[in-house]
Amino acid sequence: MHVPKSSLKVLIVGGGGREHALAWRCRVEGHEVHAAPGSDGIAEDATCHAVGVGDLAGLVALADALRPDLVIVGPEQPLVDGLADRLRAAGHAVFGPSAAAAELEGSKAVAKAFMARHAIPTAGHVTVTGLGEALAAVRSFASPPVIKASGLAAGKGVVVPETFAEAELAVRSCLEGHVFGDAGATVVLEERLHGEEASLFVLTDGERWSLLPPAQDHKRLRDGDQGPNTGGMGAYCPAPVCDAAVLRRAEQEIVGPTLAGLRAEGRPFVGVLFVGLMIAPDGAPKVIEYNCRFGDPEAQPVLFGLQTPIVADLLAAARGELTPRRYAAAPAASVVVAAGGYPGETRPGAAVRGLEAAGGLADVKVFHAGTRRGAHGWETRGGRVLGVCARGVDLRAAIERAYAALAGIEVEGGQYRRDIGVRALTRRAE
Repeated sequence: MHVPKSSLKVLIVGGGGREHALAWRCRVEGHEVHAAPGSDGIAEDATCHAVGVGDLAGLVALADALRPDLVIVGPEQPLVDGLADRLRAAGHAVFGPSAAAAELEGSKAVAKAFMARHAIPTAGHVTVTGLGEALAAVRSFASPPVIKASGLAAGKGVVVPETFAEAELAVRSCLEGHVFGDAGATVVLEERLHGEEASLFVLTDGERWSLLPPAQDHKRLRDGDQGPNTGGMGAYCPAPVCDAAVLRRAEQEIVGPTLAGLRAEGRPFVGVLFVGLMIAPDGAPKVIEYNCRFGDPEAQPVLFGLQTPIVADLLAAARGELTPRRYAAAPAASVVVAAGGYPGETRPGAAVRGLEAAGGLADVKVFHAGTRRGAHGWETRGGRVLGVCARGVDLRAAIERAYAALAGIEVEGGQYRRDIGVRALTRRAE
């Protein structure tokens, strides 16, 4: 068994809020951290290198030059494009799946077929590519189906219609209007599941696994789960809906069979397998989706709340030597501030103020998702701008602390939800 050095050199690929949380986690555990491309915000916790996530050859060359002990690939697109394969071929330890394993996120149609082959519980579905068959399929469901672009759509390729007419419009938007581009050329129609969603992070070396504290995020733009779907407007952990009994079932019925199925198909999964779950009122879990990386923004409260070191475990997983363990964590919550217009078109350059004061608060960390340093200070550069994260003795304290920190931050034209974690708090009050 390889014993890692107490201090590792880590290269993180990406430049968003998830990657900032990873960089912060690595730094506070005492490691040397590099990020590509990183961002002005991530530069507070890492040395940044101007190599984009789409430049696979450039990223391999950077890794060759830095010789890190571990490469962590944050976003899904380079994983689907085969970055982990290229890095491994060059002799690097990589926490992130092969392109073949990452196909579980790269194609919802492929993921659905995989779950059918391995009897993994999920919603009933129909996969279509033509408008005529899609419109006929819509009416084959007992109630309006959920419409999903099969390819990668930055977390926005899902429509949850209330009527059949809305479902037909969503199908037309994908296949005729190309609203999701090539990602929507194939469409998956799913029966609508009922219950409560949760996010499960599975650290795995392809055979063994450990579960991180379960999280829950808020996909809709506005309070009360109203408005369009987004990449996520906030998250918290642990998620009370994922109690010990639910987690046992999820491991037995979903996690174990998924990893075994991937091994049997010759594409073992190394990295973090994100399993989006729907928990039925009777506690039965079903898979909504797979992701091949840490969810964003869920990674922020999960990584910020952890009280057990994790970076050495990521290296162990990359080397095929993971020792399953339980992780101690404080309750944590993250509130996302998005630019005006998000999840549609946004304009960069709006002023961001108050970050220094918020960053100085105890048990608070502001993770940068879409900021940059302008001529007059911090300003926006993307849709989701910040994740204001806090931890506390319980979930209520963590949520209150996050909102208290957010009160001192101003993002011109920004928007955020004011009800992050309300479902968990209501559940505990019952």
